[in-house]
Amino acid sequence: MTAQILLADDDASIRFVLSQALAKEGFAVRATSNVTTLAKWAKEGEGDVILSDVYMGDENVFDALPSIRALRPDLPVIVMSAQSTVATAFSATNAGAFDYVPKPFDLDVLIASVRRALAGGPDAAVRASIKKAARDENLPLVGRSPAMQEAFRTIARVANADLAVLIEGESGTGKTRVARALHENSKQARGPFVAASVAGLSAAQVDAEIFGPEGAYARARGGVLLLQHVDDLPTDGQSRLAGRLNDDGVRERHDVRLVAAAQRSLAGLAREERFRQDLLQRLGVVVIRLPPLRERVDDIADLARTFLLRVRREGLPEKALDPSAVKALEAHNFPGNVRELENILRRAAAMSPGSLINAGDIAAMLDRPSPAPDARGGLEAAVADSVERAFADARPRLPEAGLYDRLLVEFERPLIARALAGTNGNQIRAAAVLGINRNTLRKKIQALGLSTGARD
Repeated sequence: MTAQILLADDDASIRFVLSQALAKEGFAVRATSNVTTLAKWAKEGEGDVILSDVYMGDENVFDALPSIRALRPDLPVIVMSAQSTVATAFSATNAGAFDYVPKPFDLDVLIASVRRALAGGPDAAVRASIKKAARDENLPLVGRSPAMQEAFRTIARVANADLAVLIEGESGTGKTRVARALHENSKQARGPFVAASVAGLSAAQVDAEIFGPEGAYARARGGVLLLQHVDDLPTDGQSRLAGRLNDDGVRERHDVRLVAAAQRSLAGLAREERFRQDLLQRLGVVVIRLPPLRERVDDIADLARTFLLRVRREGLPEKALDPSAVKALEAHNFPGNVRELENILRRAAAMSPGSLINAGDIAAMLDRPSPAPDARGGLEAAVADSVERAFADARPRLPEAGLYDRLLVEFERPLIARALAGTNGNQIRAAAVLGINRNTLRKKIQALGLSTGARD
């Protein structure tokens, strides 16, 4: 028998195009412009697949899906949306939709989704329960590009599953935001969210700062622990972390959902024998890869509008972008990714003279130095200069013993001093910003002879 598609969209041109395309593929199509008629047909037993826009006038298809699914639980539903955000993915999953397709859509992709729905019924992974959906204004990520849409789908599928998640992407792509989205939409949402950097940690430091009595693992009890910069964890630290994570007793005592973040591919490092395979398997049960902004140029306008809305709520003037400003942003390479874009828009909102930001305003913002493509890049260059100077000053001999500790102090002193200054001497907040244990921070303050104007 010919499969029947129930199509709902309030745009007549979209209904026409889709009806023609689906008919050409051999499907029977019944189309409407409203949710009420769609629900009536479905409840009367019509259709083998629903293909529907989300918003039609004052109606929202997600409001009708619970009653449709109550009567016809095996009827696959594919939703289309021009507001293709993480919230759409969460809402679609909560409502039991088989799939959602962002607008503007690719006909081949949409028809392939229809065929999958007819062939296999609802995908259980897509229908996994998500505890709650984020409101659009609080979205951690924005984007309609295929890579971001795939990331949204993965986030929606695994947020409420007890699986370790590895988030990979360049500096500034939003790895911490994704981790927070996983936390806020999981069964651990009421528990704490703790972020801790493991970059450069030795085995002993892993024991103390991650698994110690006041370490990150203990502070994340009942919540989510984000291990940042796992690609910068030394070999002995990797061994210790793998061993502790494989200890069933540790996991049972703390009940922690583990999320890891890396700027480089851990699979690639493992192939080069620079990262332990067993630790990779423990951290990367599910991998979410975030594309750099230069690979999702079509998302720049939406991201820019989102950031302008955020800064307005922070007290900066209300601003908008004219088309020339959008083109100027789209022409930029964004080595600092989404974080750089947000900083540019923040400066433009504060500094541009008019209410409409134009290409000239953007050009003025871009004249300022941009972050390096990888946070390690700029930092490594600075450290490399210090190392070269140390060796050059000692020629023809080698530098005095203890070069590692001296260079470490050069890095730690300004970093800790700035964190303390930024938190007005509040050591608890400074430790949280730095991602280290409070006691560790106190020891470093004493060792470095820093003045805090100490407040806790």
